[in-house]
Amino acid sequence: MEGYLFTYVALATIFLFLNFMSNNKSFQVLIIGGGSAGITVCAQLKKKNAHLSIAIVEPSENHYYQPAWSLVGGGVYQFEDTVKHEQTLIPSGVTWIKDFAENIDPQQNQVTTKAGQILSYDYLVVCPGISIDWNKITGFKEAIGKGGVTSNYVKEKVPYTWEALDNFKGGTAIFTFPAGAIKCPGAPQKIMYMADEIFRKKGIRDKTTIIYANAGGKMFGVPAYCKPLEEIVQRKGIDVKYGHNLIELKPDTKEAVFAVNGEDNITIKYDLIHVSPGMKTPDFLQGSAIANDQGWVDVDKFTCQHQQYPNVFALGDASSLPTSKTAAAIRKEAPIVVNNILSLMAKQSPSDKYNGYACCPLITGYGKTIMAEFDYDKNPMPSFPLDPTKERNSMWLVKRYVLPWLYWNRMLKGKPFEADSWRFLLK
Repeated sequence: MEGYLFTYVALATIFLFLNFMSNNKSFQVLIIGGGSAGITVCAQLKKKNAHLSIAIVEPSENHYYQPAWSLVGGGVYQFEDTVKHEQTLIPSGVTWIKDFAENIDPQQNQVTTKAGQILSYDYLVVCPGISIDWNKITGFKEAIGKGGVTSNYVKEKVPYTWEALDNFKGGTAIFTFPAGAIKCPGAPQKIMYMADEIFRKKGIRDKTTIIYANAGGKMFGVPAYCKPLEEIVQRKGIDVKYGHNLIELKPDTKEAVFAVNGEDNITIKYDLIHVSPGMKTPDFLQGSAIANDQGWVDVDKFTCQHQQYPNVFALGDASSLPTSKTAAAIRKEAPIVVNNILSLMAKQSPSDKYNGYACCPLITGYGKTIMAEFDYDKNPMPSFPLDPTKERNSMWLVKRYVLPWLYWNRMLKGKPFEADSWRFLLK
């Protein structure tokens, strides 16, 4: 009997050990997030050191080129062209852990996934992106996708934006900009300017009131680009209401409720409303040891290195970097993260610095775009030898055709690209 008991205990111990080992994996570099930032960093690391052991934690089957969703909403781009399967983008030799990150323990250098895997790392890169905070607008989740309520920030409803604009017969069309964080702060205006031209082409602009309900106090945060945008909304006859933050939708009566700075809430009737909702970091970052009080991964704004844990880096939308949350910003952040990780591996101090570069191609109509590029100090940083504050057809071509190609074929493959190769567009 004792022999059987010993055998049973031994087998149970072996089983538990093997189960533990199967659920515990170790990598030199662990990346949380397989979006623009995660894939770009991964690809660049592999190009510089093909022997690195790297894993990406990403639950989604699909990867989306979100900068094109404004064009999808405007009817000039197909939604299916913004989607690729995640597996086709992950570099060869990189482990894809198709799961959600659930907890980060920077003291133990471990990440626990939703399925219970424990992933150990030498270096951690956190870039899970941000998501819609559905609680910020009462009734939004129930209203979206019907009755003229749409949003280019909700992937399942992006095609409905074009449907709503194309079927619009006149009335009040509201476009909102929220308080707090948001992906690509220029995007709420882009669809509004295209809508204005759609309504003019349909001959219903004189039957339409366009309202830009802006929770902020200006059209754009960079002065050099703010002035031309103020002139554009004036020229187009758009009613800009500053300090108006959407807090509730009443789809049954087609009413939008706004909190107004220092005043009582106001209600505006709508026939069409494009909502740009407030956003937040994933739940696992809220209250995390690596996040600040607002839930952003707390990193140095120049090196992208964590303020407390030197082997942790962050970039992209979920980071505390005080710049616009755009793919263009990630393009400049990624090599900083990569080079500084490699410096640490070589026992050197991280020395590469990010200057806050971000870019927002501000579509101001069909065939017209202001290529707004700037740094931390809000100085324009044009990639082309042209006045960057002017609307240009060449920049529309860059936005519509060149940038998507560069994203899929250069950026996500870890290959550099500069404006010098685009100069044919300036002719």
